[in-house]
Parts: sequence; C-alpha cells; structure tokens
Amino acid sequence: MRKIKWSAFGLAILVVIILLGVFAFYNGRNRHPDYSLSLNIKAPKDTVTYKAGFAALKITPEISEKWIDKNDDAAYNKEDGDTFEDKNGNEKFDAYWLAGFSKKRAASGVHDHLWARAMVIDDGHTRLAVVAIDLIGFPHNNVINVRKKLADKFGITYTIICSTHNHEAPDMLGLWGDSFLKRGVNPIFEKWVENRIVESIGIAVKNLKTANLRVAQDLTGSDSLNIDTRKPIVKDKGVYILQATDAKSDSTLGAFVVWGNHPETLWSKNTLITSDFPHYVREGIEKGIYTDKKLAKKGLGGIVLYASGCVGGLMTTRPTVKIKDPFKDVYYEGATFEKAEAQGTTLALLALNALEKSEPVKGGINLIAKTFEMPVGNILFRLGVALGIIDSGYSSWAHFQTETAALSIGEVSFITIPGELYPEIASGGIETPKEGDFKLAEPIETPPLRNLMPGKYKFVLGLANDELGYIIPKSEWDKEAPYLYDSPKAHYGEVNSAGPETAPILHKTLKEMLEKLPK
Repeated sequence: MRKIKWSAFGLAILVVIILLGVFAFYNGRNRHPDYSLSLNIKAPKDTVTYKAGFAALKITPEISEKWIDKNDDAAYNKEDGDTFEDKNGNEKFDAYWLAGFSKKRAASGVHDHLWARAMVIDDGHTRLAVVAIDLIGFPHNNVINVRKKLADKFGITYTIICSTHNHEAPDMLGLWGDSFLKRGVNPIFEKWVENRIVESIGIAVKNLKTANLRVAQDLTGSDSLNIDTRKPIVKDKGVYILQATDAKSDSTLGAFVVWGNHPETLWSKNTLITSDFPHYVREGIEKGIYTDKKLAKKGLGGIVLYASGCVGGLMTTRPTVKIKDPFKDVYYEGATFEKAEAQGTTLALLALNALEKSEPVKGGINLIAKTFEMPVGNILFRLGVALGIIDSGYSSWAHFQTETAALSIGEVSFITIPGELYPEIASGGIETPKEGDFKLAEPIETPPLRNLMPGKYKFVLGLANDELGYIIPKSEWDKEAPYLYDSPKAHYGEVNSAGPETAPILHKTLKEMLEKLPK
C-alpha cells in the first residue's frame, strides 16, 4: 500500500481545516438540548376575575465615548479617520453597533430610551406575561435563557417576548458588527437585557390588581403611514389595542398596542439610539397628545406596550414617504424626528379614538404553544452559525428550534410569529406569479391565518419569541431570474430569510393549533 507523504505546508493546511471544522461544529451545538415546550390550556368554565399588572424598565446602554465621524457617513471607519474619544479626548473604542441597514453603524448618543415593558394578565388559572422590547429581535436562545431565569419565581404560565424590530438600537442578532467576521452583539448588554426582562415581569406581577379588560381596533386609519415595497401590495393596516383598567378606580393600569411596520423611520444615517416612532405612540397614549403646547387629546395614563404586527413585504416608512402632521396641513419627509413624531402621534390618536368604542373582554385564557424545528436553507445563515456570528445552535443539523403560540381571551385572539411575516399570509392576498422559483399553481399558506383565528379582534404578534427573518409565501419566493412581476433585479427578503420552507411549516403548525383552539 502506497504511503502518503505530507509536506509541512500540507499538514498545516490539514490542521487548519480540522480546527475550523471543530470550531464550526462547536458553534452549531444546541444551546438548550434539554428544552422543549408543549402547552394546551383550556380556559376555566366558571366566570373569571382578571388581574393585570404592568412595568416599564429602561434597556438603554450607556454611551460613554464621543464618536467623531470624519466623513459624515454614519459608519465607523478607522481608515477614514473616524475615532471614538473618551471625556478627556483620548482615543478609545467601545462601540454599540446599531442593528439594521449596514454594518459599522456605531451609536453616538441617545435621543430617547429603549424599554422592556411588561404586561401580566391572570385569569385565576393561567398567568400570561407579555414583554415588548425595543430591539431588532430576540432569538429563541435568549427567550429560553429568560425562562430559565424566571423558573417558578412569579408563577408565570407562559411568556411572550416581542421585539419591535427597531433599527435604531444595539445589535442583538450579531449581524451588524464592524466586520463580516465579528459578531455585533455586546455580550454584557445581552445578558443585562435578559435580566431586565425578568425584572420587568417580576415588577408587573408585584403590580397585579383586579382589573377589567377592554379591546378596540382601527382597521383602516393607518394606511397612509407606511408603504409595502414588494408586490403583491398587501398591508396589515389594523391598529389593535387591549386596555386594562383598575376594577375599583377605573383608572388605566396599562395598554397593549400592535401595528405592522418597520420602526426605521429615522433610517440609515441616524446614529442616535431611539425607539423610533413607537416612542411617540406610547408617549401620546400615556400622557396625552398636544398641539402648540395645548392638550388636544387626553391620555390614558398607565404603561403602554407597543409591539409590531406583520412587517414583512416590506412594510416601511422610508424617507420618500410623506407623513402628515395630525393637526396641521404640513407634511414631513426625509428621515427626521419630526416625521417620526407625526407618525407615532397619528397612531396614538387612532388608538385613543378607537378606545372610545371599545368592548369589554370576558372569558378565561385558552392557550396552545409549542416548540418545533425549522430548516435553515439560507447558506449565509449557516455560515453565520459556523463562524459564531449568529449565536444560535442547531437542534438538529441545519435546523433551528423555534416556537409559536395561539391563544384567546373571549372575543380576542392572538398568534405569535417567530419572525417578519408577510401580511398576505395573515390576511389573504398571496399570489402565484409565473416567475416564482417554485412554479406553484396554488398558494400553500391558505386559508389566511386571520380566517382561522377565533373572535372579533385578531392580534398578530410579529418577532415574538424568535427572529427567523422574513417569512415569505413559497409561491412568491424569488432568488432566480426571471424575477417576480418582470422586476429587473432580485427582490429583497430572501437573503434575510431562514428559507422557502419557513412559511409553509409555520402556517401548517399554526393552522393545526388554531383548529384546536376553542371557538
């Protein structure tokens, strides 16, 4: 048998390959091999008494350095002379990388705070916690970390953590560091956010009071506040509001507001940390709405949570979109805080006006939730896992463990979406264009999820308990030319999606769960 002779260089290459393989295998390990979830809880048959509690904790990082941007390009570039300096003018570097848009967009200051806002609802049988955070996303690994830290501390039956998908906050997914090979998440900030979420739930539980619930919606009023940038043009126009009031004093304990749009109105050149237009939504509903320093609409008081609905498609308010001042014949365009304020204030007005016709919520909590596997067909996602940029191990080879839930409280129902859902999957309007990569005769993701949801008021909670990227109808999947609707170039979306099977698997899973949910 012929012996293979290895040169020193060949041996070195072999060692490097083996080490890289071990590194990639280690990064792909399952972070929580002992974790799975399967819940099917029926509401109590007797008349229930609600308790509700709210809390709001800041999750704004401290920006201790001054960023000197020599090129005014909103990206840190040392070669262009950009620097970070401490208070004494000494060059230093300890950036928080802002998520969304491009890499190397370092935070230079704070405009308004980021929040972890918690709502706990208890029907005497089930205790549900919902936390809305002003971040780009919160992966399922982090959700499990929070649940393990919660353990049995506060008697929580189920926790939903929703990210607003804010593009003006620190990276929490790893994709926006200062290079393609460096994870953009600050690990100290990451763990601190997890702990703040746990703390916010604890405070909300401490604040539990006997409560009445009311619900309202405005299904059309927000149409002018964003655009759908990809055909077919389908928006999730509804603004959905759940309000909890003190059963004794009738004062507002808090409210939960959902609308479908990317919080990126400040766009790509902004480097100030901000929660974008949701800041003005919450401020307006809590404290009232003012014009020329005069109160135009009284606020509710309490603590308001804002969550994103269906943002795929892509639902956005890019600089070219004009937003009208809610009280004056003035239109704002570009990417300014005045525009974000007009947008958020208009949404707050829609919510407050809708609540004037709100209906009481009656009945206990029905809840179905489960973890399941999602194949990762995106090669870039797999590479990110292998390099440790995406800190999400596989539950089995090239599969992420993720989660979804369906629940109802009387005439109100909720579904949780582990990513950015295209609105047509929820509300209808999926098309089968001839240029689609899979040449499907009929859509797979039918009927629309809202057609399966019970009750009159149907909340779709996007980026809830995970962020798998865009969730695109398979018939509209398009990476290969010719492109959809005779477009001259490929559409945006597929590059930031787990893969073409994401939507069919999620739809099938939720359909089965909704069919089991009491009508």
